[in-house]
Amino acid sequence: MTATALVMDLPSFDILQQRSIHPESKTYALLLQECARSKDLSQGKGIHAHITHTGFQSDTFIGNNLISMYVKCGSLKDARQVFDEMPERNVITWNAMIAGYSGSGQDGAAVKLFCNLQQAGVRSNQSTLVSVLKVCKTVEDMEQVHALIIKTGFLLDVNVASCLVDVYVKCGEVIEARRVFDQMPERDVVSWTSMMAGYAQSELGEEALELLCQMKRGGIRPNHFTLASALTACAGQAAVEKGKALHAHVIKSGVDFDAFVGSALINMYMKCKSIEDAYKLFYKSSEQSVVSWSAMVAGYMQNGYAEEALIAFFRMQGTGSESNQFVLSSALSACADITAVKEGKQVHAHAIKIGFESALCLRNTLVTMYAKCKNIDDALQVFNEMNNRDSVSWTAMVSAYAQNEHGESALKLFCKMQRENITLDQSTFASAVGACASLGAAIERGKQLHASIIKTGFESAFCVRSSLVTMYAKCGSIEDAKEVFDRKPALDVVLWNAMIAGYAQHGYGEQALQLFAQMQCVGLKPNCITFVSVLSACRHAGLMDEGYHLFNSMISCYQITPTMEHYNCMVDIIGRAGHLNEAMEFINKMPVEADAMIWRTLLGACRVHGNLELGKYAAQRILELEPEDSAAYVLLSNIYSAAGKWDDRDDVRKLMDGRNIKKEAGHSVIEVKSQVHKFIASDKSHSQTAEIYSKLEELNAQMKNAGYVPDTNFVLHDVDEEQKEYRLCYHSERLAIAYGLISTPPGTCIRIVKNLRICGDCHTATKFISKIVQREIVVRDTNRFHLFKDGLCSCGDYW
Repeated sequence: MTATALVMDLPSFDILQQRSIHPESKTYALLLQECARSKDLSQGKGIHAHITHTGFQSDTFIGNNLISMYVKCGSLKDARQVFDEMPERNVITWNAMIAGYSGSGQDGAAVKLFCNLQQAGVRSNQSTLVSVLKVCKTVEDMEQVHALIIKTGFLLDVNVASCLVDVYVKCGEVIEARRVFDQMPERDVVSWTSMMAGYAQSELGEEALELLCQMKRGGIRPNHFTLASALTACAGQAAVEKGKALHAHVIKSGVDFDAFVGSALINMYMKCKSIEDAYKLFYKSSEQSVVSWSAMVAGYMQNGYAEEALIAFFRMQGTGSESNQFVLSSALSACADITAVKEGKQVHAHAIKIGFESALCLRNTLVTMYAKCKNIDDALQVFNEMNNRDSVSWTAMVSAYAQNEHGESALKLFCKMQRENITLDQSTFASAVGACASLGAAIERGKQLHASIIKTGFESAFCVRSSLVTMYAKCGSIEDAKEVFDRKPALDVVLWNAMIAGYAQHGYGEQALQLFAQMQCVGLKPNCITFVSVLSACRHAGLMDEGYHLFNSMISCYQITPTMEHYNCMVDIIGRAGHLNEAMEFINKMPVEADAMIWRTLLGACRVHGNLELGKYAAQRILELEPEDSAAYVLLSNIYSAAGKWDDRDDVRKLMDGRNIKKEAGHSVIEVKSQVHKFIASDKSHSQTAEIYSKLEELNAQMKNAGYVPDTNFVLHDVDEEQKEYRLCYHSERLAIAYGLISTPPGTCIRIVKNLRICGDCHTATKFISKIVQREIVVRDTNRFHLFKDGLCSCGDYW
């Protein structure tokens, strides 16, 4: 029996060794191929040792098989050692090593080896060129390989040319891809499909579908990849009728209706907003794979149906279908959209169970999900456990801090990114700018960031510009916000929404309405967020009639279904104007049950206008919905205090104590020389307390000489008048203003952020102070901005 005949499987090699039989090179090749197939590295190394012992190591044929075996067993280091020790190499040797690097993601090493091949004077063949094309990541690399393909005549080879088309497409060079495609003397289904995919990915749907027609006329039968690309083109155009015609063609032509085509059809229907068609197709299909489930979950998310997406995901789990990282990411995004942290943790646990938790894109989505669910500690834990963070991971965490009012932590992390040379992209800058916006009193750092953005060339990015507009508006500089907005006109609804919201926050209702009208004139369609912003402008400016008109036109002209935010704006508009019964009537007519936010708004209006009975009813409704809500207790307590009902006020306070509900402490912050200083009422913890109190005493004397009379009705404590006056003098906003006056040059604008509504007496006092010191003072409270100048406030005393 010959050695070759004996080799039926790997155990046969042991028999060869026992009998001291020296196989021929063909036998060794078969043994190495079997090791490669079974990925048995240990046996492969044993055969390699036997080859060395028998003197076959210098055989090029054997060397090529050794390289192939090591590559397929995942040991590139051993493969490279064999390659380097070979006395003679042929093109197959080079191809095997280049393919090894290419397949393991070591693109740089593959390109470098290809350059060495050219320097060695070895003529490339079809396999060489296909392998190296797959690792080209830049247009420059592709152009060099393209030139070699032309020079060596391989552009006539359909496999090489098809690969060249595909690589150009993946690098976004669709025009160059088409040029190569047109030069091909022969095209197969792969080349046609690659070109169609390029058009579809570049949102050139018409061109993709025209190519499909040409392909059919040429007698080439499309495969399932071709049809998936055509369906993607239909989805990109929202061309549902063309998609349905293609669907009919798929059924009629008898093309293999696999999960790939099925998911492409579902994706097309979902992107064309034909959710019912997608649903019917999915549930009528005989095979519901993870790909089709992913298409359904992602489709629901794309159409704003986060709850349905989550239901579909849990149904998928119930069927026993395996999950992948894409469907897990979609499910986590759904949890983030509806702040379903409990379900988010279930998805997280499932990801750990099936071994997907380490996937980077999934971990990034987890950070975002926990952040949007206000679980910043869980977001940070996921971030800290990442071993291979990318710039997306860092940006997600910066954004997480900013969204959860941890602006300082967000900016510290951003600075750490800079120190560690992490790539900063437009999303990173937008998140960092958002952190400054969340702080409110961080305009100097915001301006420093703006300078860096200009330097790095990201200012033209829509997300960065809209973040800058929001930051300047929230930091009290509506002029800077307007300057950024005007610098380069853009048809981006997010940018326009940011500017309208800025005007709303500053109480510039007329300007907001004008910009809203201008937005429509330039062809931008308002969305639901636009209407939240413009209705907020009406409530801050007391424009009740305009508010009603906008709310009705939103429904009748733009077919936008009002959300709770829209209803809340309307209740606020009506309630602030003093029409409390009308506000109550509006709530009763709402087609949805009012939530705690709505009742809180009505309660606030009752406090301002002193309606005790309706206030008690609103507070009762809030506590039914959110028993732990401290704001309801505080507002009701304040209503009783303002009415002099101290016993009732004390009962509310006792109820709070009994339920262990803590009132949020009021504080004010000011930024001086990029340092944020925080004050609470009667605060004496600051290092410059003596100077601050001295300045306040000086201001109090000057204000009284100018006609200021303290309004002790805003002291909601049962104490004597003198004590009430003392309490008013040292509210947190006045301490912050006094510190600003002693710490900044004359004429500097003072910017204060307060976490609660500014009290009426402090509002009056700040008007007096602005006139006495001849400075602009900007105060941002929970309701809006107040610009105090020359004894007047921009709110017109309406807030």
